[in-house]
Amino acid sequence: MIDAATSGDYPDFPMAVKSIQLGQVWRNNEDGQNYLVTKLYNEVFTQYAMLRLANASAASTDTIRVKVVKGAEGASLPGYTYAQESQEF
Repeated sequence: MIDAATSGDYPDFPMAVKSIQLGQVWRNNEDGQNYLVTKLYNEVFTQYAMLRLANASAASTDTIRVKVVKGAEGASLPGYTYAQESQEF
């Protein structure tokens, strides 16, 4: 498991959603790859999302743990952009 956000201050994120939910697709801002939210859980006062690469090799890749950031605009994942609204199906 990789921990993508452990500490630090986060700037305002333009792609906040009302809430992070299972099955949402988020695009990594660094590598441009899509990740699927596979699990959400709480640790004391912090919520985390577990992400897995959304491609054919997903079963053999590690999961990534990302701290959910909540603000007035909604919830977001630092370093990721909500991808589903920008994609045509």
